[in-house]
Amino acid sequence: MATAAPSRSFLQVAATEEAVAPPLRVVQIEGLVILKIIKHCTEFSNALVTGQLLGLDVGSVLEVTNCFPFPIREEDEEIEAEGANYQLEMMRCLREVNVDNNTVGWYQSTILGSYQTVELIETFMNYQENIKRCVCIIYDPSKSNQGALALKALKLSDSFMELYRNNEFNGEKLREKNLTWVDIFEEIPIKVSNSALVSAFMTELEADSPVTQSDYDRLKLSTNPFPERNMEFLIECMDDLSMEQQKFQFYYRNLSRQQAQQQTWLQKRRAENMARKAAGEEPLPEEDPSNPIFKPLPEPSRLDSYLITNQVSNYCNQINSVAGQSFSRLYLMKALHEN
Repeated sequence: MATAAPSRSFLQVAATEEAVAPPLRVVQIEGLVILKIIKHCTEFSNALVTGQLLGLDVGSVLEVTNCFPFPIREEDEEIEAEGANYQLEMMRCLREVNVDNNTVGWYQSTILGSYQTVELIETFMNYQENIKRCVCIIYDPSKSNQGALALKALKLSDSFMELYRNNEFNGEKLREKNLTWVDIFEEIPIKVSNSALVSAFMTELEADSPVTQSDYDRLKLSTNPFPERNMEFLIECMDDLSMEQQKFQFYYRNLSRQQAQQQTWLQKRRAENMARKAAGEEPLPEEDPSNPIFKPLPEPSRLDSYLITNQVSNYCNQINSVAGQSFSRLYLMKALHEN
């Protein structure tokens, strides 16, 4: 006679499912959510704005089905408290009308891709305390004006979060984890999802003409403001990176000076011990923890230099992309003039 399988409670099943949850592969966003994000970020293009992402975590897919904007942040504590109350009230209202109100992350705007900051990492860590798999949707209005939708979904890598929690950003730990500056963030592919009714409606709105005004806008030859601002930001990042390198040079100079002082002291102590041994006295220890030259020097954190290097790479990629498109348009115009 077969024995019945032991029954498990819902909490036990949920805990098992959470323990064996597959890694996040795709962020599926509804088209209406993307339009809301674009509208909010474009209306306040001169300021950095944020908002809440709502949806469901289903297997390896994170579904984003709704969002709402946050009030513009202020330094006043009372206004910050009002902002937190606003978020709770919005989620309560959404729950009452039977709309998905599970937080899956947040979105924020950026200017020319300058989003890789310590503040973004701290926000990720705060979300991670309650939401294990959260994402941040980054939208860049200035880059989108160049003809491409600058929308990306980011999450922190597991190895980086472990180092950040322990505050271990020294060279030894980074080499042990094999963590480089490109391993801080992981970009998750975005899949746009629309209902059948929305897809049918968009088909009805599609123009009969194969060429639209936006296609002609891509042929504009003036792209000066975009690469110029990228160059300005790139120069600022290079100055910051140079300052970080000077910190490490100063640290290694002090470290080599300390090691030289330790060797000098050790030679003197050994000579003194040889004299004491010849006189039949007890030798002194070769290490003196109370001596300041044996106090370890704190190594500067490499987090800032990693983030700045990420920003430099981002600006270089954007300049390369714009320059490649500009050259293509110039060669096209040259061929048209010759014909």
